[in-house]
Amino acid sequence: MSRATPEWIGSSPDAKIPPRVRLRVFETHWGKCHISGRRILAGEPWDCDHIVALVNGGEHRESNLAPALRDKHREKTKADVAEKATVYRKKSKHLGIRKPSRLQSAGFQKAAPQRSASRPIERRT
Repeated sequence: MSRATPEWIGSSPDAKIPPRVRLRVFETHWGKCHISGRRILAGEPWDCDHIVALVNGGEHRESNLAPALRDKHREKTKADVAEKATVYRKKSKHLGIRKPSRLQSAGFQKAAPQRSASRPIERRT
């Protein structure tokens, strides 16, 4: 009779994944990269990837982790961040929240000083 292992849940989104959990994740997915579907060979660099990215509402727990080849993982991370930015921009626009513009106009040119009756007229030579 085997003992049930409780699921690992990270204490924070930055919590490091312990080696024992990495091994369980690798074995659960039969050593295949969940992005490319290719088998990860011995000595190849791989990472534990969040299936649903943390920036898109995923949780830092064992059931949301899968092995991914390092180069494929970096590509997926870029895509996840781009998706998050797009969703944030659309949501902000829908709610009427706008990011302040960083463009600034040159403004108006300085006007020549006005003449007045109390000041003497300066003659140009």
